[in-house]
Amino acid sequence: MELTTIKNSIHEIRGKRVILDYELAKMYEVETKYLKRTVRNHLKRFPSDFMFELSTEEWQNLRCNFSTSSWGGKRYLPFAFTEQGVAMLSGLLNSDLAIEMNIAIMRAFVMMRQWSLTYQELAERLEELERSHGKRFDGIEQVLNYFIQKDKQSTQQRQRKQVGYKK
Repeated sequence: MELTTIKNSIHEIRGKRVILDYELAKMYEVETKYLKRTVRNHLKRFPSDFMFELSTEEWQNLRCNFSTSSWGGKRYLPFAFTEQGVAMLSGLLNSDLAIEMNIAIMRAFVMMRQWSLTYQELAERLEELERSHGKRFDGIEQVLNYFIQKDKQSTQQRQRKQVGYKK
């Protein structure tokens, strides 16, 4: 499974990046009910910061985002696993595929964390530019256009014919 597919399975719920149980089951090629049963049999391993069950409202909001139908569907609310929960799950599902998928999922979480840090650094630099230039920028494109225009203006100033005394 590709890293981008895994990355698309990671959602932000309650301020945490999580993967839902049915998506994990698909990745591990097991039935969702088997995965949920395994987790329920080992609940001590999954504190609330490792795994939580979605509320009805959260599930409805997600279903609206996925554009799924209300026909059929799930009887129980899905579990949401954080990065630590996925790691804990790897100890319970011990097939070769589960181990391979776990490594890929961990890499996806790390990649997203690195991207998030890069984005935060970029936002801080943008804020610093706004303060130093006394101008509000809506995005990177606007910053680039501002500096291109500024560079063109200084180039035009240097290239213009000088008026006045020559030495």
